[in-house]
Amino acid sequence: MKVEIIAMNRFKGTLKYIRLLILITIIAAVLLTLFVIGLIGFAKWKGAPPLAVPQSTIFYAEDGTKIGENHHGGKRYWVPLEDISPYAIQATLSIEDRKFFEHHGFDFKRIMAAIIADIKAMAKVQGASTITQQYARNLFLSYEKTWFRKWNEAIYTIRLEANYSKEQILEGYLNTIYYGHGVYGIEAAANYYFGKSAKELSLAEAAMLAGIPKGPSYYSPLVDEQRAKERQKIVLRSMVENGAISEKEAKEAEKVRLHYSKGQEMLTQSIAPYFQDVVKTILRTKLGLDEETIEMGGLRVYTSLDVDMQAIAEKQIETIISKQSDIQAALVAMEPKTGEVKALVGGRDYTKSPFNRAVQAERQPGSTFKPFLYYAALKHGFTPSTELRSELTTFTLEDGTTYTPHNFNNYYANDSITLAQAIALSDNVFAVKTHLLIGQEELVQTAKQLGITSKLKAVPSLALGTSPVKVIDMVQAYSTIANNGKKIEPVFIKKIVNYEGKVIYEHKPVHEQILDPDLAFVTTHLMTGMFDPALNDYSTVTGQSIISEITRPYAGKSGTTKTDSWMIGYTPQLVAGVWTGYDRDQTIDKIEEKQYAKKIWVRFMEESLEGKKVKSFEPTDGVVGVYVDPHNGKLATDSCPTKRFSYYIAGTEPTESCTDHFHEKKKKKKKPKEKDSWLKHLFDWF
Repeated sequence: MKVEIIAMNRFKGTLKYIRLLILITIIAAVLLTLFVIGLIGFAKWKGAPPLAVPQSTIFYAEDGTKIGENHHGGKRYWVPLEDISPYAIQATLSIEDRKFFEHHGFDFKRIMAAIIADIKAMAKVQGASTITQQYARNLFLSYEKTWFRKWNEAIYTIRLEANYSKEQILEGYLNTIYYGHGVYGIEAAANYYFGKSAKELSLAEAAMLAGIPKGPSYYSPLVDEQRAKERQKIVLRSMVENGAISEKEAKEAEKVRLHYSKGQEMLTQSIAPYFQDVVKTILRTKLGLDEETIEMGGLRVYTSLDVDMQAIAEKQIETIISKQSDIQAALVAMEPKTGEVKALVGGRDYTKSPFNRAVQAERQPGSTFKPFLYYAALKHGFTPSTELRSELTTFTLEDGTTYTPHNFNNYYANDSITLAQAIALSDNVFAVKTHLLIGQEELVQTAKQLGITSKLKAVPSLALGTSPVKVIDMVQAYSTIANNGKKIEPVFIKKIVNYEGKVIYEHKPVHEQILDPDLAFVTTHLMTGMFDPALNDYSTVTGQSIISEITRPYAGKSGTTKTDSWMIGYTPQLVAGVWTGYDRDQTIDKIEEKQYAKKIWVRFMEESLEGKKVKSFEPTDGVVGVYVDPHNGKLATDSCPTKRFSYYIAGTEPTESCTDHFHEKKKKKKKPKEKDSWLKHLFDWF
């Protein structure tokens, strides 16, 4: 009996929990229904959202000049759905949202499938946004990854579905979706990629375009056609599965060879296109902005570009390099105190080759690498007066191999020369000796400390610049030396303002002393030697050919290899580096081509600094300057025919006076001039 009572009580308890569960479920269902009805009512009450197009991102120079905007000057076209190829519509629906005409803005089955797939992969591997959601995202004009944005995006989706027909939503989506290269909308995309209207798109072309929005910079056929073709096949397969086309049509479309117009119909003039490409890369990689925000987030990006200097750089490259030559050029100009990049040229013609040789290419720097070596040598006790022999030398290395560096044209002093002469004359034997004396890792470490990001080999020839580097890195390194050892990093973006007018980024300068300021100054003064004929010896200083064009103090270094020609130099106000060479490792053989880099550099610097105060390099507190004989590095005396004022770390200046010229300066007593006799005059007459 007791057992029956206990069983009955348990049954009643269970029944009570079941009733409670049913009640909670009913209440939750009612609340959810009310919530959904409330959302729909709210959406109806808010009315139809305006079908606005995204705002373009605009780039400005430092003086406020507009230098470019991402949608190529407003090249977007809104076309009605009936003026869009049925293939383009079906391809987009098949790959983006097959159940578009069945759901009400959200595909819950697809959402659940995506969540399960993401959980299994422990990463976001599958998207579930419908066309309406994507369109809402485009219209909302905000791309910060927050729950507030997600909520507003959902509200926009409901408002779109509640107030517009499916055809209107699809039309708006196709007219605003991003297809890469600054192109928005199917009409602009058809024009850009194929030189035709959206109505004329073939099945193969439509499938190609439909695959791009998933990753515009990844699936563009102008970036990687093979990858884009693979994506096209996926789109065609989706169309077959969706019943839009047959298997036969898909296979035929796969075989069609597409011809691209490469945007020739939409090209517009812009200022400093290579510079703008760098800015966009920084926005994406360093500041973490997604591509949608960069392209259509309504940003106002204020850069460091000086439009006048940019124009001078482009003009000098165009004027100096022969139009018949295929040689390429790159130039970077930077303020040494701030790191702000004032001009950047990545090639001779952006429309023919957008490859940016200023920041992407790695080329052998030749002797422009030597200032890093000599800074390291000064740190190890060398001075501008340190002497080593300049003569043909074969070095036997630790592993038993030999290395024989050669000077330009095989000229050698066959005598001792000073470090000051070695850098001015670009003596290779002196450089390799120095490199081996201080240890090969020292140069690698110094270069890395200065901002060289390329891989460097600790080998004897590194002293002669045989490891390829980037122009931007070299200019950065020279800027750090020019700034007396305070670290400099290239600054392209000074400020970013979003579409609401709020500052979302502002550059904050960082002052970090990475080099000894006194050694950096002595290195700078050593680099003035390439423009000083007082250092001429077995050869002339390397800046001899452009000395006549300079009107102010410069420090610099040129560099030449078989395939590369460089000139990098600076004043206290401006650093500029120029590289010239062929893209395909063609050797530089013509004499005039070997001078391009120096000529471009000196004329760019002179014109850019015209009208600006002439400034000298200010000595730091820990250096002293003395007059020396440039040929032996000893203290100059009145007997020395040539004197040069040189700087040394205090306590390392020479103390021995030059005695090489005493015998040349002994004054000979002149005999008093005798008056010519009348007899001598008569003799001369005969």
